[in-house]
Amino acid sequence: FLKPTSRRAMLRDSATLAGSAFLAQLFPASLLRAAAPFLAQQQSAPPADPVAAFRAQMAANPIHPQTLAENLTLLSGPGGNVVVLKGPDGKFVVDTFVLPAWSKLKESLDTISSGPLKTVINTHWHFDHVDNNASLHAAGARVLAHDNTKKRMSESHDLPVLGLHFPPSPADALPQETFATTHNLQANGETVLLEHLAPAHTDTDVFVHFQKANVIHMGDTFFNSMYPYIDASTGGSVSGMIAAADKVLPLANDSTKIIPGHGPLGSKADLVKFRDMLVTVRDRVGKLKSSGKSAEEAIAAKPLADLEQTWGGGFFNGDTFVQILYTAL
Repeated sequence: FLKPTSRRAMLRDSATLAGSAFLAQLFPASLLRAAAPFLAQQQSAPPADPVAAFRAQMAANPIHPQTLAENLTLLSGPGGNVVVLKGPDGKFVVDTFVLPAWSKLKESLDTISSGPLKTVINTHWHFDHVDNNASLHAAGARVLAHDNTKKRMSESHDLPVLGLHFPPSPADALPQETFATTHNLQANGETVLLEHLAPAHTDTDVFVHFQKANVIHMGDTFFNSMYPYIDASTGGSVSGMIAAADKVLPLANDSTKIIPGHGPLGSKADLVKFRDMLVTVRDRVGKLKSSGKSAEEAIAAKPLADLEQTWGGGFFNGDTFVQILYTAL
């Protein structure tokens, strides 16, 4: 399953695996139900794009607003967590939800403020964080991201662990402005610091620090109360994820609101727990891999059994996360 493969073979194999216990563990049951019509026809018709099914299922989730500060709102729902900074300088948006959720996102943005859209910040290149770049740009916003985000979005990608293929993004979805290390914004009475992280979830990650409000958006370098996905195909590693947490923790205090890419609003204590979990799983699974155990043998050893109740209720259970770790150690 982890061997490099062609796009056609990968999509064919992912269709077969989707009916197996592996993808039943990998994705929530509701996600697999959304793909059921495609799975039922796999023997008689070419497989549909699994990404489209996942987009549709994510988009079905409602958007839940949460006030973080007088001018700062968290929107949670169709593909992660979006933050909106409002005020006389217009609206500044971090991440964009999945493509089919555009109408709901636009409605939420209009409800927050009638001001113009100014800037959209991508925390990294993955589709559930950049899908609505083009729509937001067409509505008046410039898209801002790390240099590598534009590079990765301009390429095609296969993620064999997930069985997904991504073509290059259209030109109007690409960031119009990029930076290499840090970028500062002064807007709506807020100082916003963007800083690139060494390869962690991907090699495109940035965190966004709203310094006056004491709010940090970490993108997918933080999954709150669940095992994360780590994209080794674009530079991600478990050690990089640990380093990202170590980079952000000194910026936080007990009052800091830390926003994960996925999961509920978190705190410094939540990020410490996440970091400590990553150290534990890196050490346990790393020992199995360095001893010559295959991924299947490592899964059979159940190295994460005692962590399952706390961390295994999200996108992945422990068995699947071991498989992901084998690509990301």
